[in-house]
Amino acid sequence: MNAWIQRLVAGGPVLLDGAWGTELQKMGLSPGEIADGWNLTHPDRVAQVARSYVEAGSAAILTNTFRANRVTLAGHELASKLKEINRAGVQISRSAAADRASVFASMGPSGKLLMTGDITEDEVFAAFAEQAESLSRSGADAILIETMSDLTEATIAVKAAKATGLPIAVSMVFDSGKNQDRTFTGVTPEQAAKALTSAGADVIGANCGKGIEAFLDVCRRLRATTDLPIWMKPNAGLPRAIGESIVYDTTPESFASHMPSLIAAGATLIGGCCGTSPEFIRAMSTRLRDRDLAPHEAQAN
Repeated sequence: MNAWIQRLVAGGPVLLDGAWGTELQKMGLSPGEIADGWNLTHPDRVAQVARSYVEAGSAAILTNTFRANRVTLAGHELASKLKEINRAGVQISRSAAADRASVFASMGPSGKLLMTGDITEDEVFAAFAEQAESLSRSGADAILIETMSDLTEATIAVKAAKATGLPIAVSMVFDSGKNQDRTFTGVTPEQAAKALTSAGADVIGANCGKGIEAFLDVCRRLRATTDLPIWMKPNAGLPRAIGESIVYDTTPESFASHMPSLIAAGATLIGGCCGTSPEFIRAMSTRLRDRDLAPHEAQAN
C-alpha cells in the first residue's frame, strides 16, 4: 500500500466530502455551465463549498476540477485557462482544508469514447498527463480519477497520473447491465479491481450512478478482489424532476444509517456524490462516532 494512503487510513474509516456540482447549482451555477470555470470567476462560492465540508467533518475533500482537461474544454473559451483553473481549484481546496483535511484533486472522464474512435489512447493519455501535472504542481495531496465508465480510459488515466508521484485513487460508475452492477461499457467490479490494481492505482472504488443501498454489493466484490483501500461515494438516491428542478429523496439520516453496513462490506474512504451535501457529511460523522467507528480526523503528512 502507498505509504501516504496507509497513514491516511491508519486511524479507521476516512470521511470524504459530498457533492460539488449540486452544491454549486444551489449557489447559481446554470445547467450546462462548466463548474470548473467558477474557480476563476466565483472562487468565493467554490471556497464556501470546500469549507462547508471541512466544517461538517470531512477528513479529505476534492477540488472543483472535474472537467478541467483539454478534451472536455476543447472549443470552449475556458480551454486557454486550463492550467489556471486547475491551479485555482487546488489552491481553493487547499486553503479550506488547512491542516484539518487532505486534498484529492478531481479528474473526470474525457467525455469521448475510445471504442468508437472519437479519441485515441495517445490523446487521452496526453490530456490526463497534462491535467495531473498541473494539479500536482499546485499542491494536491493525491489525485482522484472519478466517475469512469471505460476501464481502458481509467487505466490510461492512472498511468498518466502516476508520473506525478502522487497517490492515485480511481472510482468507477457501476450502474448498467441487467443487475446494474457493471459500467456503461460492461465492466464488472472484479474486472475493474484487477485491472486498476495492475495499472498501479493506490485506492479503488465507485461513485455516482446509484443510491447507497446498491453500493453494498459492489463494495463487497471490490473488497474480495483487491487488498487496496476501497473508496465509496454513492448518490443521495436517484434524481427525479419536479418542474425545472432536480431533487433527491434520500435524507441525510437515512443515508448515514447505511454507513456501518458499508464499512462492514469493506469501505475505507466514504463520502457522497450527487445530491449529498454538508448535512449528509455531518450526519455520517455523527453516525460513525455513535457506532464507535470515528472517522480519521488528521491529515496524512
